[in-house]
Amino acid sequence: MTRIPSSIIRRAVAAGLAAGLAACASSPAAAFHDGGVAACGACHITHEGTADPVLLPGGEPLLVAATPTDVCLTCHGAPLGVFGQNPLLPPPERGAGNFVFLLEDNLNDAAGGALSPIHGEAAGHSIVSMDQGTSPDSRWATAPGGTFPSASLGCTSCHDPHGNASFRMLNGVGPVQSGLYQFTYAAPDAEGLDVGDPLAVESWDTHTAYRNGMNQWCANCHGMYHDRPRGISGFEHPSHEALGGSERLQYNRYAGADNPTGGVAATAYLPVVPFESPAATIDATAGPAGSAFPMCLTCHRAHASSAPASGRWDFRVARLNDDGAASGSWAIPNPYGAPGEGQLCVKCHVGGAPDTPQIQD
Repeated sequence: MTRIPSSIIRRAVAAGLAAGLAACASSPAAAFHDGGVAACGACHITHEGTADPVLLPGGEPLLVAATPTDVCLTCHGAPLGVFGQNPLLPPPERGAGNFVFLLEDNLNDAAGGALSPIHGEAAGHSIVSMDQGTSPDSRWATAPGGTFPSASLGCTSCHDPHGNASFRMLNGVGPVQSGLYQFTYAAPDAEGLDVGDPLAVESWDTHTAYRNGMNQWCANCHGMYHDRPRGISGFEHPSHEALGGSERLQYNRYAGADNPTGGVAATAYLPVVPFESPAATIDATAGPAGSAFPMCLTCHRAHASSAPASGRWDFRVARLNDDGAASGSWAIPNPYGAPGEGQLCVKCHVGGAPDTPQIQD
């Protein structure tokens, strides 16, 4: 194949990036990914004047950056986006967590954590980005519980870059990443915040509404990771059984360590411990009813967090206020504020965790 001079490549990339920035600034997200004005030129180099594709360092033809993930971060890695540069100053929380924690040098807040660092690759899904300097997870060749190759993990592993009708354009049943992998389960039924609105931040009465199918969708790569008997992880936690009456009662009455039985169902919802319900709405404030289910995202963020295993809270600390102390990492906020607040397993389970997890970071 005839190679294109580097000067031509640079000009083509610059033109593509300029078109991309203009499209990001002027086009609604849905219209853009559905092929709206300037959409193709934002991600792909077009009309480069040769029949041969322009191959950038990542080997991806006709892309304006080295990898599909780096293309995504052209728009979504902006200061109010999903990445950022400083893991001690993460972007606003929209529900999925933030990939910026992949850049941390230590997440270990257990006793002696400062001398036994857990690096940022354990913060969540270690997407591969040349621009951000994030690499494949060195601890897992494939997704824990499944066979998706870690070296290929990127934004398009989960999201369809060309748009679809699913929540957050999540991939559904069928091949993903040009046939690299096959999904068995459909995208979940959910509704989220407007990610195009910089003021839309996760809160008690503004949050993602999970309705159905999140556990199964995660199982495309991870299997039923915590299911009986004791799951792939060695820690048993059913994720496709309705919450029992005692768990619902505990969720609804628990209002923090300083008020463990004073909560009421109408205002019991805690975004840090979400649940799945067919009737869920983004502004619901009530706790779980009989149709509520726990799910993977009850305890984990979808992208990454400032805790190992993308935890919504750090599973290694006894008190939430200890988070960040040993490691120097960003301290995950304590939603109830009580100094003695323990792990948020207590939102569903009287006395805290029903079993001792075998931590797999």
